[in-house]
Amino acid sequence: MYIFELEIKVRDYECDIQGILNNSVYQNYLEHTRHEFLESRNVSFADLHEQGVDPVVARIEIAYKTPLKPGDTAICKLYVKKEGIKYVFHQDIFRKSDNKVSVKAKVEACVIVNGKIAASHPALDGLVEE
Repeated sequence: MYIFELEIKVRDYECDIQGILNNSVYQNYLEHTRHEFLESRNVSFADLHEQGVDPVVARIEIAYKTPLKPGDTAICKLYVKKEGIKYVFHQDIFRKSDNKVSVKAKVEACVIVNGKIAASHPALDGLVEE
C-alpha cells in the first residue's frame, strides 16, 4: 500500500504549551514527506517550474488521532492515486515507539501547466500507484 516513508524527529520548539506537536506542524511534515518522495523519484519542483509546470495543493483533509511529543520519532508514509485531474496523496503519520496513528491525511493536488489546469503530466503520472 505505502510506497514511501520518511522518519522525522519531533523538536521541542514545534510543540505548543500543552507539550504536544502543534497542529500546523503536521502539515509541514506532510509537505516535507511529499517533497522527499518526489525527490526520491527524481522529480524536482524547481525543474518543473522552469518548464511551466506547477503541482499545487487544492485541498487537505487531516484527522488528528494520537499526539506527538518532543523527542518522538514520526514515521510519515504515503501512496498516490489519480482521481480525475487530481493527484491524491494518502498520507499517514505514525508514532514510531508504538506504531500508533498520529495523523491520517488526504492531500489533493492538481497540476498547472503554463497557467492552465491540466489533466495530467508525464513527470507526475509515473508516481501514481496503479
